[in-house]
Amino acid sequence: MSNSRTIVIAIDDSEQSLNAFNFYVDNVNKVGDRVILVHVPEYSNVITDSSLLTDTQILAELMKVTEEKTRKLEADYILKMNELRINGSMKQHYGTPSEAIIAVVNEEKADLLILGSKGRGFIRRTFLGSVSDYCLHHCNVPVIICPHKAQKHSRADFKPDKNIN
Repeated sequence: MSNSRTIVIAIDDSEQSLNAFNFYVDNVNKVGDRVILVHVPEYSNVITDSSLLTDTQILAELMKVTEEKTRKLEADYILKMNELRINGSMKQHYGTPSEAIIAVVNEEKADLLILGSKGRGFIRRTFLGSVSDYCLHHCNVPVIICPHKAQKHSRADFKPDKNIN
């Protein structure tokens, strides 16, 4: 039996994605892990808008800006993984973010999915949807959803009050 695990981490350029990556590094990382960072570019949802498809100049500019952001995002995360000696790669996927993330989990035969949460309330999740909710309910492997606010303290920082019996 192999000790290696495949971990998929959903990323974009948000603080929530960075929190999810850092959660992996601080709490889940094991020697032998293979990390697949999955990114779904923002324009993948907008391309289906017929009004944008009629103006090719707007569409071309949108794609150019998004590709530049994606290249920078990939370079930043690959650099972090190299510095931390984490074995992995980045995969760009297209389509609806939630469905694309699940597709990568299935394609890579992942053992775990980690993603961030934007911390939307019930009403916003109901009307706008939630990638983390979708993944939690449609993923066939364990899912870790990291809170939308970074934890300021680690377990090592905890110091019990001396007055507590």
